[in-house]
Amino acid sequence: MGLATGFASRPNAVVSHICDVNTNLFNEASKKIRDVQQVQPEAVQDLRRVMDDKTIDAIVVATPDHWHALATIWGCQAGKHVYVEKPISQNVFEGWQEVQASRKYDRRVQVGTQCRSMPHYHEAIEYIRSGKLGKVHVAKAWNSQLRRRVPAVADSSIPAGLDWDIWQGPAPENPYNDNRYTYGWRWLWDYGTGDMGNDGVHDLDVARWGLGVDYPIDIQCTGGKYQFVDDIQQTPDTQYVTFTFAENRMLVYEQRLWSPYHQEGFENGVAFYGNGAYMLIGRLGWKVIDRGNKVVLDRQADRSEIPHLDNFLSSITDGTKLHCDIEEGHRSTVLAHLGNLAYRLSRPLKFDGGKQDFIDDAQAATYLKRSGRNSFVIPEEV
Repeated sequence: MGLATGFASRPNAVVSHICDVNTNLFNEASKKIRDVQQVQPEAVQDLRRVMDDKTIDAIVVATPDHWHALATIWGCQAGKHVYVEKPISQNVFEGWQEVQASRKYDRRVQVGTQCRSMPHYHEAIEYIRSGKLGKVHVAKAWNSQLRRRVPAVADSSIPAGLDWDIWQGPAPENPYNDNRYTYGWRWLWDYGTGDMGNDGVHDLDVARWGLGVDYPIDIQCTGGKYQFVDDIQQTPDTQYVTFTFAENRMLVYEQRLWSPYHQEGFENGVAFYGNGAYMLIGRLGWKVIDRGNKVVLDRQADRSEIPHLDNFLSSITDGTKLHCDIEEGHRSTVLAHLGNLAYRLSRPLKFDGGKQDFIDDAQAATYLKRSGRNSFVIPEEV
């Protein structure tokens, strides 16, 4: 609804349709959007009907993670531009197919890593590029916050008004369960990517952007469920990942989902370590600490996602360059996938970004894609 009302507020866009598998949400969602734009959106349950409508110029994909890729690919194939939320995919293959679909059908695909459009991040990246930190060899991204738990509940009947088959989409077939349908899906491997792919990918993206790197060559991870040990969450609540890049750069990712406090002044943030000074940056500001631990710059900032929406709309109407094109978003999402796979396999991994494959690792390669289900299959040829 944040995205829906955000786009409805823009002078060069109208939210003509809303789409959700649960028809019980239609009335409230339609009213909220109508209150913003004074136009009543049409409600649709099956997103394939949205793809068939030639009057729609663009779609916004804010589904659970396991639907991001297929909805994006279908959108491109239907001639629509796409704004897709992070993480763009549930696995590496899906993300690469989104890139191919965007290129083949010449569609603008913006990834919802909104920091890419916040002015203070651009200022900070330019500061790094200027060399004022010295040589920057290492960046650290962290996700330190307190998350809800996922207690076990029994499977139950499908609620009236919910199309459970469409909701599952390309994920494996499972019975209806309140914790699969509601926010619990985010912590189950069939649907989500854990908090590394959920919130952590924002800061992974900023760290990779600042370092000026693409794909890592070596990945190591340690972590586990240290706090949430008696629930059904499959993804780790504690995670430390190191990514090494061919450019002699390293990215370190820290995750603690049981922290009721902030780190270095930011709940989620990035540190860039140069041999002359270091920088801390988060969604509400940034600072630089020089030799002798002297703070030489400390700037506050406002947080708004609207510039990212405007950038997407301008790319369609005026050809403006996207701040986070699908390929940039794929590179950052791959970091989350690789970190999670190193955790799940309990060993280091070596990755070849050019081939989008692991090096001499048949077992790890089995996690690069999945087969899909029924009519919900990620195509080999987009």
